[in-house]
Amino acid sequence: MEVAGGAVGAPSPPRRVVVAVDESEESMHALSWCLSNVVSAARAAAAPPPAVVLVHARSPRPFYYPAAVDAAGYVLTQQVMDSMDQYMASAADTVVTKAKSICTAFPGVRVETCVEKGDPRDVICGAAEKAGADMVVMGSHGYGFLQRALRGSVSSHCVQNCKCPVVVVKRGPPASTRRRRGSI
Repeated sequence: MEVAGGAVGAPSPPRRVVVAVDESEESMHALSWCLSNVVSAARAAAAPPPAVVLVHARSPRPFYYPAAVDAAGYVLTQQVMDSMDQYMASAADTVVTKAKSICTAFPGVRVETCVEKGDPRDVICGAAEKAGADMVVMGSHGYGFLQRALRGSVSSHCVQNCKCPVVVVKRGPPASTRRRRGSI
């Protein structure tokens, strides 16, 4: 008897969860949420832990020619642009290293990384499809209506365009500003 893509009793392949990470505390909170909820739930169900794919989108080089003019009218040399590329690569390495260190608290979790240049919307959706993700987890920066309208929302784009479920994790208010239950 066949059941939804496999025989009864056949072990299912481990799930793959894509987690979008950047420099923000919100993305690291989303990663921690994923590890605490998705990975722990798999362990509690005696299922193999999902592979966690950390995805970071590096901004593409804004200039395409060796000598480009910036917004203030200054000519940027190849050396300056190479220095900018090195800084962005270093920042990406720092983000991925921090995310991997958070994952070490959950032994047995296989962690993969994907760092690509491009718009975060396209990078995250593309990485999720390429990885065969069962789920995408990402943080919410909590921008207001005006900022979302001007900048666009990466999470909204991913919710609309990813071919798998997308969980957007919001941070609650700091403990010092939360009201206690039952108090006025």
